[in-house]
Amino acid sequence: MAYIGNIPAESYASFEKQVFTIVNSQTAYTLTHAVTNENDIRLVVNNVVQEPGSGKAYTASSTTLTLSAALVNGTDEMYCVFLGKAVQTVNPPSGSVGSSQVSADLITGQTALSATPADTDELLISDAGTLKRVDYSHLKGESNDKYAFVGLSSSQTISDTTLTKITFDSVQVQDGSDFNTTNNRYVVSKAGIYKVSMGISIYNTANAVDRVQIYINKNGGTITDGVTDDGRSTADHFARSINITVLISCAVSDYIEGQVWHDSTGSSIIDGNKAQLVVNLVKEN
Repeated sequence: MAYIGNIPAESYASFEKQVFTIVNSQTAYTLTHAVTNENDIRLVVNNVVQEPGSGKAYTASSTTLTLSAALVNGTDEMYCVFLGKAVQTVNPPSGSVGSSQVSADLITGQTALSATPADTDELLISDAGTLKRVDYSHLKGESNDKYAFVGLSSSQTISDTTLTKITFDSVQVQDGSDFNTTNNRYVVSKAGIYKVSMGISIYNTANAVDRVQIYINKNGGTITDGVTDDGRSTADHFARSINITVLISCAVSDYIEGQVWHDSTGSSIIDGNKAQLVVNLVKEN
């Protein structure tokens, strides 16, 4: 019956040979390949095949060959053939090796990543022709994922002609927990360029609000301010609205706050439904 499948390459197999350098008075030699015992090799001395075994010409274990008698350098010659280690000298037929024939820890495509790589996951790249491993963290794009949108949980009363901190305390949405509702400030956890927008509506139920000025502060210092002088009269009060936006470069632990100043007769009120502070990371350092 004809052979089914790829034809074995047995006719191309050869056995590896090791030639020894004789050392006078030495009976122990090192094999280039480990063996189970002396029967795994054929030892030839002066072109005569030696008998293996204890009490015979030689024994062998692991990489140690032990002779029963020492040889003489320049007179004797010795080599061995590894009977248990055949070396193939032919390539496997084209298309005969697939992913199922190799270990799964090789790069075979046998398994697929079903989620975004972790920062420590490694990929292979060619660096000027040299294959190198690189962590995914070095290849992924910037993750501008820090943001917060906060408002007031209730209207805030502010004194006339007094610079007052706006007590933003109602977080509508944010990434993480960078906005501190106790100190009414956004505390930076990732260094970068931030876009900060703030807007309020202020009114006085009895008197005109002549002037309103709001400030965006970083670490207690003014970054930018906005002023409005034009009020509008409603049925029972005067009201003004104002919005400002700025880009701020921030380091970790910097904080952002909002302040307001107004000129009126008596206290005025920041409408809790119309006050907001929006912080968004636009470029990570």
